[in-house]
Amino acid sequence: MIQENVIEFKGTKKGILIYIKPQHDFEVIKSQLIHKIEKTQTFFKGAKIFDIHCDTLKPHEKEELEELMATRYKIHVLKPEEKESLDKDNSIVEVFAGINEGKTKFIQGTLRSGQNIKYEGNVVVLGDVNPGAQIVAYGNIVVMGSLRGTAHAGSNGNVNACVAAFYLDPTQLRISNIITRPPDGDYEKPRTPELARVKDNMIYIEPYLTKKQC
Repeated sequence: MIQENVIEFKGTKKGILIYIKPQHDFEVIKSQLIHKIEKTQTFFKGAKIFDIHCDTLKPHEKEELEELMATRYKIHVLKPEEKESLDKDNSIVEVFAGINEGKTKFIQGTLRSGQNIKYEGNVVVLGDVNPGAQIVAYGNIVVMGSLRGTAHAGSNGNVNACVAAFYLDPTQLRISNIITRPPDGDYEKPRTPELARVKDNMIYIEPYLTKKQC
């Protein structure tokens, strides 16, 4: 029997929101949360849990889930005072605005597992980005090959940044503080170049070239 999916993760500017469907047994919720975290731990690397939403979850049960994530998996669960100061902190940061024309770092060759690139501008990779490799850029990230590692564009707050690749199948994808990841289970792999960008506070992935352009 296929177990109902009672937990969903949504990346936002402030961090990850965890949505839990109401009217479910707490042990089922706890078990599924553990399963999802252990299955996709790379999704939570460097991320923050902003809040847990569930109409029927009791305060002590919510605290137990937060404690579980913080202690067993070392995930940063935001405290009330951190949530209050988050907006103030974000307003102070000077956001990199050169995403249309600005300083760009070109990387020739494939980024392999364990390699990390951080740049205060745009990054263009003339090769692949393998699982386990990471790119963090203030601006856009463009991969002229397969992107299967971690990509974080607009890392200092620019939601207008984008991520594009000939083959876009990242382990984790972030634009500004909005996070997404591949869906659980089998899913259709990309067949054409794709572009990821933020719309309505969510990351949307669309074909990079329309049929008219091809």
